[in-house]
Amino acid sequence: MKKDIIVPAAGESVKEADIVNWYKGNGDYVNRDEPICELETEKATLDLTAEIDGILTISVDGGTVKVGDSVGFITASDAKPVAAANPVNAPTAVVIPAAVSNGNSYAQGHASPAAAKLIAETGASITQGTGKDGRVTKHDVQSSPAPAPVAPAPTVSPNQPLVAPGFRPERREKMTRLRKTIMNRLIESQQTTASLTTFNEVDMSAVMDIRKKYKDAFKEKYQVGLGFMSFFTKAACNALMEFPALNAYVDGEEIIFHDYCDVGVAVSTAKGLVVPVIRNADQLGFHQIESAIVDFAKRAQAGKLTIQEMEGGTFTITNGGTFGSMLSTPIINRPQSAILGMHNIVQRAVVVNGEIVARPIMYLAVTYDHRIIDGSEAVRFLVRIKEQLEDPTRLLVGM
Repeated sequence: MKKDIIVPAAGESVKEADIVNWYKGNGDYVNRDEPICELETEKATLDLTAEIDGILTISVDGGTVKVGDSVGFITASDAKPVAAANPVNAPTAVVIPAAVSNGNSYAQGHASPAAAKLIAETGASITQGTGKDGRVTKHDVQSSPAPAPVAPAPTVSPNQPLVAPGFRPERREKMTRLRKTIMNRLIESQQTTASLTTFNEVDMSAVMDIRKKYKDAFKEKYQVGLGFMSFFTKAACNALMEFPALNAYVDGEEIIFHDYCDVGVAVSTAKGLVVPVIRNADQLGFHQIESAIVDFAKRAQAGKLTIQEMEGGTFTITNGGTFGSMLSTPIINRPQSAILGMHNIVQRAVVVNGEIVARPIMYLAVTYDHRIIDGSEAVRFLVRIKEQLEDPTRLLVGM
């Protein structure tokens, strides 16, 4: 029996994918449910797995393929090939085909996402691999010998140059499909919306006091930490219900309003920004929001988010403060019409009741599509979020 390896559908808008790497080679025996090929779409990276036990035959070893294409097949077999025995005490080595080791492909020596994660965990040092065009695969890392103890670096004379005079290294890498998609969508957003940003600041004292008071009990009860994102998500949802234009989008000459809040949360990964969506966030409790965010973050780093989890948001929140951003003008995530930008919290001098005091202040930004959202709406929307965060009891009553 022969089983074709078909490029699966990965979302309504995804029509093609790039073959990043084959984990197995022609003629290799594969086990059912074993990852055999890594694909990259415009939104995510996914693995193709073997549907049966058998011998692998690859018909498309690289490049761009369309959804529904066959990239190879597996011939059913229960007889696993016998692996050749290694000489006693022979060191484990990474086999590098000669054709790859002398190539000039951009992929040569670069690790796949799965391999890069394993290298970071194990400290392995691999400069060439057995994947297509010399790409380092997860199997290469697993097969490589353990890293040897690092010898002390030789002493360098103060007068000795660290690099040869005139040596200015450069390297060229092909954009990933995800990076190209991000690039094109950001350009489209800037060119098709009348984007404008308004700012405000919020005193985070009350929120920080609540977190300090309840964080241990919250963690014990719900098995998840009480973070800032749940406060901002709930405050944004309440404000969106009051100012629905920020939760809408333009469709031709009509405005599509949503009476629910599907909030996208921007997550940074090694391959680029992804925005998984918390469905019906306005109906969720703090612990449910925090659990969803933690789960999204973990799976985003591992490349395990599905296309469906990143489609259909009505509003987006991005937190540049985790990287130390003081202020920014976020770009609208089309086709949405607004995005909230959070930033770092800094002790600043402010005047309270006529006295100068130090308070933890965060700057907030809302970028909005001025075609359907008036400036007064955007300003009042941001003020409403500020009021709820500075007096979190408002969150309990939706004020």
